[in-house]
Amino acid sequence: MLIQQTPEWGMGLFAVCQAVILLALTPLMTGISRQIRARMHSRRGPGILQDYRDLNKLLKRQPVGPVQSGAMFRVMPWILLSSMLLVAMALPVFTQTSPFGGAGDLITLLYLFALFRFFFALSGLDSSSSFAGIGASRELTLGILVEPILILGLLVVALIVGSTNIGTISAALSQGWSSPLAIFMAFLACGFASFIEMGKIPFDVAEAEQELQEGPLTEYSGSDFALVKWGIGLKQVVVAEMFLAVFLPFGKAASLTPGALLLALGVMFIKLLVVFVLASLVENSLARGRFLLTHHVTWLGFGVSALAFVFYFTGL
Repeated sequence: MLIQQTPEWGMGLFAVCQAVILLALTPLMTGISRQIRARMHSRRGPGILQDYRDLNKLLKRQPVGPVQSGAMFRVMPWILLSSMLLVAMALPVFTQTSPFGGAGDLITLLYLFALFRFFFALSGLDSSSSFAGIGASRELTLGILVEPILILGLLVVALIVGSTNIGTISAALSQGWSSPLAIFMAFLACGFASFIEMGKIPFDVAEAEQELQEGPLTEYSGSDFALVKWGIGLKQVVVAEMFLAVFLPFGKAASLTPGALLLALGVMFIKLLVVFVLASLVENSLARGRFLLTHHVTWLGFGVSALAFVFYFTGL
């Protein structure tokens, strides 16, 4: 069946299935990252399926929270997971067009990422924990430093294509880069921002994530902690998929036939695996940096995204 001939309810069901697949793959991708980290640290480490076992164990346990916490602390895990599931539904993962066009606009997707960060930080403040509050402030600081890089990089691509719809951008760039130098600069800037959004060193700490921006997780336990960790892992997957959908949109299905979808699933898995492996290799090859000096590093990404704008206006 051609995608254009698929009824709206059919594409909605397809979007839900796509989000469920990405949600199911999330513990595998994070488990592979943990295994690579352990091997590069000369450790045996847990198996790549350990995150599935951890989530299964945590989901069976009762959540416990501080007495001083309010409603924001309790609803945050569900908001994190639901916002990233909505992004997962909107991305053109298996097809060139977005299966959930209502949320397939780049501006909408960026707002959903901002919603994720806002509630994540707010829950740390709502827990009345000083450590969680410090983590919340660092999370917001990182957002201020990183989000402009991602916005500028994606805006350059949107201006070149003439649309902010991620499906339209994906379909256009699959035919080739019309302004190769400007798109390449945007590619570098968005890749840099995506690396940071995935919570990698030097912007996070291997095996000690709660030291920095994941401080708001300090007071979570049981099933709530499982949902938060699952949501953070899903964010890594959807950030990687958004980067791939915009800049490397090959291997997509032209129709919703089983053969075409299976091939698209295989290509998607390979591309996602390559991104996580490369990010893990780079992450574990870098030393930890002081968080207060993060802005010295992020200015580099901002300069690259600004350079992409210069190349766009000069027609390069």
